[in-house]
Amino acid sequence: MKTLLPTSTAGSLPKPAWLAEPEKLWSDWKVQGDTLAEAKHDALLVTLQDQLHAGIDIVSDGEQTRQHFVTTFIEHLDGVDFENKRTVKIRNRYDASVPVVKGEVSAKGPVFADDAAFLREHTSQPIKWALPGPLTMVDTLFDAHYQSREKLAMAFATILNKEAKALEAAGVDIIQFDEPAFNVFFDEVNDWGIAALEQAAAGLKCETAVHICYGYGIKANTDWKKTLGSEWRQYEEIFPQLQRSSIDIISLECLNSKVPMDLIELIRGKKVMAGAIDVATSRIETPEEVADTLRKALTFVDADKLYPSTNCGMTPLPRSVAGGKLKALSDGAAIVRRELEGRG
Repeated sequence: MKTLLPTSTAGSLPKPAWLAEPEKLWSDWKVQGDTLAEAKHDALLVTLQDQLHAGIDIVSDGEQTRQHFVTTFIEHLDGVDFENKRTVKIRNRYDASVPVVKGEVSAKGPVFADDAAFLREHTSQPIKWALPGPLTMVDTLFDAHYQSREKLAMAFATILNKEAKALEAAGVDIIQFDEPAFNVFFDEVNDWGIAALEQAAAGLKCETAVHICYGYGIKANTDWKKTLGSEWRQYEEIFPQLQRSSIDIISLECLNSKVPMDLIELIRGKKVMAGAIDVATSRIETPEEVADTLRKALTFVDADKLYPSTNCGMTPLPRSVAGGKLKALSDGAAIVRRELEGRG
């Protein structure tokens, strides 16, 4: 990326009210039948314009064509039963009704490649596309077949790798794997989770990223955060091995989290996608607040490796609030960019 401090989003953006119920995670589609595919692409164009209007440098699909960041992908795979769900505790903190792995998992074909190609046709901006990571996929299911989280994760990694290559061929510049489970299951991350992540990214020529957040601004997550103490040091458990991994960009939470900024030292040399927008509040940050977060991050990462971003997805927020936050992100990055260029 040629732009200094290129801005991006970490995850989802609010869907138009005519497509899905606003300010709600994983809501049903309001449009059905043959017009749904067209409506999804219309929403994709709307969210693209929202990003361009705000001045975002690296655009995404905003997850407009999917209901859930994990299960929408899994719905397109064989070997998973969505009819007879089971209730399990996911992320080790809240119960959810999830599909069941009943046989060997396999892909029927690319899931998001057509959507990515559609987005590519409508913008010359760099594109980032998010996929669920293998460990987080495993933690969003009930496994009645493999009886091994590691084996299932590796099977998913192979499927994800084919999907990622199809996205790359469609013109995606950065492929991000979402792994919120990395902040919970440290032994699994270090024993096989990062290996599964690298398998998912194997052979890609585009840049790769892993997004590790503390979750959406929903009650189950905010309640969990209250138990984490005065410092959130989960990244400390996994950053050393991620620093040695083949993944190019590490995406993490910064603003309004209790993550010590100096933990970025543990991924020295990697590109860092620093979350400078809090998605757990409807309050819109000021550009100066964003700039202050980025200045702190620059103490530990070189300017040419810093990507200002949001902490997580913004689907539960009002669309007007999300737009204001994106503009604040862009304006805050511009402040620091001018400061850096002035020094030069």
